[in-house]
Amino acid sequence: MNPPLSRTNAEAHLYLDLHACSCGSTRFPRHSAVVALADGDLASRYTGACEGCGEEREFLFRLPPTPDGTGGGFRYGGDEPSQLLDPGEWLLVSDAYAGSVPTESGGEAGQQAQAALARAVAALDEVVKFIPAGADTVPAGAFLSDRGRQLHQREPGRFRRDRLAAVRAAYAGLLSPPG
Repeated sequence: MNPPLSRTNAEAHLYLDLHACSCGSTRFPRHSAVVALADGDLASRYTGACEGCGEEREFLFRLPPTPDGTGGGFRYGGDEPSQLLDPGEWLLVSDAYAGSVPTESGGEAGQQAQAALARAVAALDEVVKFIPAGADTVPAGAFLSDRGRQLHQREPGRFRRDRLAAVRAAYAGLLSPPG
């Protein structure tokens, strides 16, 4: 089996957070190691016992041939679409991070709000990567998870390039200090 590519540690950890054990818990101590695959490529292996039921969990993700030089703020990966999460899952992640931002925040709460907004913006950027060049919307075939397909069926307009750009601009505007 060829493990899926994880472009960054942040993407791998997000995947782990979203994929619960059969008991429903997502929490487990994440012991990680870099391992060699049969084809000579490298992979990250995450292991640990589920905090809910004690079942051993293991995830294996192929590492990119060269590390992603993200630079310029928080990012989940390079220019290519994710192999771990579909566009619906990314939009749900963005919604969750944006929804966690309090209306009034200063000090440490303000720093946490800025971090959440940066992750919301980065997740929106991931959705856009699924829109083919010259197209205006994410194609229906890009939704591979049940939760991604359900969101797309309920709200297909949220996956239009112009709408994603508008929401991203609003979140990014909140990241910028008032001038």
